[in-house]
Amino acid sequence: MEETKENQKLYYTIGEVVNMFDDIENQSTLRYWEKEFGFPKPRTNAKGTRYYSKEDIAEVRMIYHLLREQRLTIEGAKEKLKSHKKDDVKRTAEVVERLKKIKQELLNMKNEL
Repeated sequence: MEETKENQKLYYTIGEVVNMFDDIENQSTLRYWEKEFGFPKPRTNAKGTRYYSKEDIAEVRMIYHLLREQRLTIEGAKEKLKSHKKDDVKRTAEVVERLKKIKQELLNMKNEL
């Protein structure tokens, strides 16, 4: 698979991260999640602009998975993170994301036939 310019970026703005997910309504939702969960902790510049690494985005994907896909409450998600290893939840979220991409590719192939 060819690397695109987008895949080569080291940091993403909060707006770019919000646009990566369907159900994150706005930037304040992401800032709220950071406050509630204590992560991700994106870099900030002197003006306070957030810059998210790929690891930060993986943590957002994990929170997104718990809240939007599993439909847990904030408290339920926090409890799941406590009772399960954070890495296990992160791995599950990554698998779900890969499966969504595969599904989309298959639908695209079906439409081309």
